[in-house]
Amino acid sequence: MTDLSNPDVHDGASRRDFIKKSSILVAGAGVSGSLSVARSAHAQGSDEIKFGLVGCGGRGTKAAVQVMNTKGPTRLVAMADVFPDRLQASLRGIKGEHADKVDVPPERQFVGFDGYKQVLDEDIDIVLLTTPPHFRPMHFEAAVAAGKHVFFEKPLAVDAPGVRRILAAGEEAGQRGLAVAVGLQRHHEPRYIDTIARVKEGAIGNIIAARAYWNSTGVWVRERKPSQTEMEYQMRNWYYFNWICGDHIVEQHIHNLDVINWVLDAYPVTAHGMGGRQIRTGIDHGQIYDHHSVEFTYANGVKLFSQCRHMDHTWSNVSEHVHGTEGSANLIGNIYDTEGRETWKYGRGGGEGHQQEHHDLFASLRAGERPNETEYGAYSTMTAIMGRMATYSGKEVKWEDALNSAIDLSPAAYAWDADPPVMPDANGRYPIPVPGETVVI
Repeated sequence: MTDLSNPDVHDGASRRDFIKKSSILVAGAGVSGSLSVARSAHAQGSDEIKFGLVGCGGRGTKAAVQVMNTKGPTRLVAMADVFPDRLQASLRGIKGEHADKVDVPPERQFVGFDGYKQVLDEDIDIVLLTTPPHFRPMHFEAAVAAGKHVFFEKPLAVDAPGVRRILAAGEEAGQRGLAVAVGLQRHHEPRYIDTIARVKEGAIGNIIAARAYWNSTGVWVRERKPSQTEMEYQMRNWYYFNWICGDHIVEQHIHNLDVINWVLDAYPVTAHGMGGRQIRTGIDHGQIYDHHSVEFTYANGVKLFSQCRHMDHTWSNVSEHVHGTEGSANLIGNIYDTEGRETWKYGRGGGEGHQQEHHDLFASLRAGERPNETEYGAYSTMTAIMGRMATYSGKEVKWEDALNSAIDLSPAAYAWDADPPVMPDANGRYPIPVPGETVVI
């Protein structure tokens, strides 16, 4: 198989080939008059790929550095974030790694909710969309409209209307010959690729059940400041609000659910489960749960037993497993027989997917290839959202009902003085989903 750990894969494609292939792919882009012609070619005679960054948190900063680690010249030329301090901290961090590849003067540093539009107006070939998940659909639509290749982080939305927007924009991107990569990095790790290939070839017989876990401790909390509006407070603490984050079953556990969808080549048809807030109950913990347990059922009858939890001093495990008629597999690189004896092991290495996904993407761009990972990213996002729907409602949720839900978590306006979709009561507490009462469809 292709050596995915080698950043030189596809190396040698000339800049002229890149431009020629891009031009052929976008020649028919006029299928939708609402979108501009894809601007995927660079300056004649140069193989430098210019990129912009939208969302300057820790993940965005690392993604920019990982782009700069790829084979071939790259340059960061524009950045945007809603918070100026985050932008400046990110800029310093990126310069600390690759100062020679950063060209972001003050006039290309954009702050505010509309900063992404200004980045997309710049002369860039690809944009990294790494804001909190809520903003992904609108940013992705705008990037496709601007004719930019896209890398965007998971999850791709926080509600079903957002997923449907992502799917539509992804289809448009494909018609325009735009590359789209999704931050579900396990798809780029040889240890997963090889293990899943062996399972699909029958190494454990027919799959009859699966397990997936993201059980860990919690994440940061940022103290409320007296000068903050409610919108700013929630944006600073985005992880704890469903309209921005989607809850940790969506923001984190998507990775594990995506792996099971991948090995089964399918998406679940029903889900039911339970969850709640037992440990993380303070007013600074917004409205999300600290544990979820979901049973997903696929069309072929396979059951996925899913857990995610944020609690200190408990069993921590982040992994994915499948069980078959002739054995089982830990999908990170181990296969066992029915007696639990290991029959195959990937061995050392084969990870570092956050870096490898960029090696693969930029090698593909330089070879004139246009990968599009939108569909599995969107449907795995929807899988996680359906799991949240099941735990919040306490009811069985069907895939079609979940995907077609009209419940939109978006705020009425994006401004610092606007009210977010959820507001605190007089005691500073937010409404918490209640199984048996909360409406999710």
